[in-house]
Amino acid sequence: MAKITILGCGYGTALGVLFTTFGHEVVTWTKFEQEAELLRTEREHKRLLPGVKLPESLGVTTDPKCVSGADIVLVAIPSPFFREAIQTVKPYVDKSTIMINVSKGLEAATGYRLSQTISEELPENPVGVITGPCHAEEIARLVPTTEVCASNNDGVAEYIQRTLSSEKYRIYVNDDVAGCELGGVLKNPIALGCGIARGMGLGDNTVAALMTRGMTEITRLGVGLGANWKTFTGMAGIGDLIVTCTSLHSRNFRAGNLIGKGTPAPEAVKQVGTVEGYTSSIIAYKLAQERGIDTPIIEQIVKICYEGFDPRASISALMTRKSKHEREVFWMD
Repeated sequence: MAKITILGCGYGTALGVLFTTFGHEVVTWTKFEQEAELLRTEREHKRLLPGVKLPESLGVTTDPKCVSGADIVLVAIPSPFFREAIQTVKPYVDKSTIMINVSKGLEAATGYRLSQTISEELPENPVGVITGPCHAEEIARLVPTTEVCASNNDGVAEYIQRTLSSEKYRIYVNDDVAGCELGGVLKNPIALGCGIARGMGLGDNTVAALMTRGMTEITRLGVGLGANWKTFTGMAGIGDLIVTCTSLHSRNFRAGNLIGKGTPAPEAVKQVGTVEGYTSSIIAYKLAQERGIDTPIIEQIVKICYEGFDPRASISALMTRKSKHEREVFWMD
């Protein structure tokens, strides 16, 4: 069994329930004392995980020294606050501790994947990523879930697989850190688009088109950013895309649904909470433009979210683009 610290008490609480249930020593960290006190006293995250009772052995703290002595630190912090959290605990992290990003975003100021942010702040620590099709609501209720772990450090992914896998949580390994991480990031704007389509009253045909062409954009941009195209055929790619584009558990989908019904994008995000697709869409589009990579769906998401475009105009723009042979617009051609 491992000693695990989880930074973040949103998705982090769900992971805490899972890993504590299967015998690990787990403490979750938040910088908000009010949140920590509520979790400690009520033993329930009533806003995010209503009805899920936290195991008595699951610790909750605001003390950054909680990372000291940990075998594994899982970082479940939204991208805008990710580096700040790493910097807060940095003085107390042992050099042997494995740092694992479980968040799905990009750093706005640098365009970095979040594991790159960890490596920049903690260059001597082994670093990896866990990603794939999962909702916190289901993780916390021990619904069977499968994800993938990748690391550039020898043996780290295999150690995480061996240590954290259980009868309710299966981990595959992959050696493509960039692909695994980008799959989890780039599906979010596509899920936002699927939510918008549903909010507009459009049907399965439209959502299927957005998902399929969205996967083409994810793969095209991912390869341009150093990923292996094969990664996007697995858990971090098509698996995560499916779960995020089709479920009301998905904050990206829910925010998109509000936008499609007429709510301005900033207000929709405010209502839903953390919506990584809103943040990462504009970063991803900038990265694509810098590399001359065509991402028409992501482009329209940016126009809707940041320029106030009418979603109906965006759908029309996508549908009336120059006709092409399907194979002509795949990245590998």
